Amino acid sequence: MCAFDVQALALETLRMRARVLFVTALLAFLQYGTASLIVKGLTEPVLEGGEATLECVDTESKFNISTLQFEKFSKHMQRWYRLDMDQYSYLYRRCFFYGVEFTRENGRLLLKLPRVQTWMAGPFRCISDNATDPDNSSLPFTIPVHYMRELSVYRSGVGTLSRYYSLQDLRVSLGDNVELNCCTSASETPEYFWAKEGEDWIVPSSTLRLEQVRDMNSGKYTCTAQHPTVRSLIKTHTISITVLPEDAAWYESTTARITLMTSAAGVALFVVILSITVFLCRRAKQRTSKGPIDDHSQKKPIYKNSVESLPSTTGDKDPLV
Repeated sequence: MCAFDVQALALETLRMRARVLFVTALLAFLQYGTASLIVKGLTEPVLEGGEATLECVDTESKFNISTLQFEKFSKHMQRWYRLDMDQYSYLYRRCFFYGVEFTRENGRLLLKLPRVQTWMAGPFRCISDNATDPDNSSLPFTIPVHYMRELSVYRSGVGTLSRYYSLQDLRVSLGDNVELNCCTSASETPEYFWAKEGEDWIVPSSTLRLEQVRDMNSGKYTCTAQHPTVRSLIKTHTISITVLPEDAAWYESTTARITLMTSAAGVALFVVILSITVFLCRRAKQRTSKGPIDDHSQKKPIYKNSVESLPSTTGDKDPLV
């Protein structure tokens, strides 16, 4: 195949893709572009735990307000649920949306969410009971919910166990290298910075590194996380660092204590497993060491040529048993 044919084939492929994209966009416009139902919500971000109100608006006044309903899409069930008290969605609302309020007044349908959580953000839509109408539903609407969890501070290099609890007091040996990590969960990646009490320096990072610590490094350090969009959403965590003297015992440091606790938990678990294993082995041995059951009450069989089978000479006419 010549180069001209290859270029022509590639050009034709691009044209086909362009046609497919155009048809898809046209169908989406025909389906939603003329929809008369829209959902209006807050234009500003909503903090987790705040209040939000959604309104179902019929721009062309073609629907009866009594036939309009709000629906919530469940990502786990992959289906839409009505938020009114119908027989199909009653359990869903009672479990997840028991606090919502519906109001129909002055030709308006309002949905009030008193305490918005992240899993309640949506998407929502407004739909009419008239299923024959091609544009009986609005476009999905999602509430912009912002949040930030509590900060957690842990020391790097001391094992995975230290990440499951946040440090409040850190005792380190003289000359150690200390690396502290500060983290949290938020709707957007927050901005971190470290500061030390009594000093004016700031480290714009989630990681604080102190190399070969001395007595002057002792003090209180504060990690601050600030939401990039909602600047008023700030979380802080303060940790106290104590540099032990050179003659301090090895077990006085926080790292040594974590190691001791981990070792003690491992030894305790090993003892429990060993005890259960010994118990099961002894029980199995007792079962296999038992002989046959000697039941003296059981009748012995009488054979033809045995002494017990000879006829009685005492005139006993009772049959043999």
